[in-house]
Amino acid sequence: MNDHRHTTPDDITEIIRQLVAHYGLWLAESVHQLGLEAALDAEKEAGDRFFTILSGKLGRALGIRPQDLLKKTDQETMDKLGMALRSAWLAADGVWFQAIEDQADINTAKRVNDTCWSRFSPLEARRAKAVLELPELGGISALKAALKVRMYAHLNRWEFIEETDNSIIFRMTDCRVQSARKRKGMQDYPCKSGGITEYTGFAREIDPRLHCECIGCPPDEHPEEWVCAWKFTIKED
Repeated sequence: MNDHRHTTPDDITEIIRQLVAHYGLWLAESVHQLGLEAALDAEKEAGDRFFTILSGKLGRALGIRPQDLLKKTDQETMDKLGMALRSAWLAADGVWFQAIEDQADINTAKRVNDTCWSRFSPLEARRAKAVLELPELGGISALKAALKVRMYAHLNRWEFIEETDNSIIFRMTDCRVQSARKRKGMQDYPCKSGGITEYTGFAREIDPRLHCECIGCPPDEHPEEWVCAWKFTIKED
């Protein structure tokens, strides 16, 4: 006989934790078995189906139509919820880095970090293309639109400069991670290798003609007005 106890708030937290971990493990192993491109195609199919199923199940459990799950939330609360989730995403990145550093060393943590970005950035770009309905070869305009909806776009301050039809410079003028380190009297975190992986993969997924060049990123010296800067250029075959 099944003897189920009532679900507690801690149970809900544990369920979410395992759900996220299981979904991520499927994606990671799919990359290992199929390669990144095929794994992202599979994520598109599985993710679309899963979140339709999830919203339906949550709607039935809460007695709300799936399409109304968040529609009745006022805009201020919605904005706060979005910021809370995005900042939680950044916190997850940070605690994983620290955990790997504690288990091994900082170089191992950096390798894990760079590998994660090599997979997450193309996924993030592909999701931006789907949500914004961007064309396959959208060039600089598509890149700008996609950069504006990234997780980091809502957490950090940034700017576009020197835009032409075929190139643009993106600068991070305030980075939460580096600003927090500065307040603690710490040196900049040397994120250049991860940044090159991140921005190269993101741009290439938006438009394979896009080439990314690092103008400067820690441990590089940089002026007070920006932390890192990246130039994107359309390279025709």
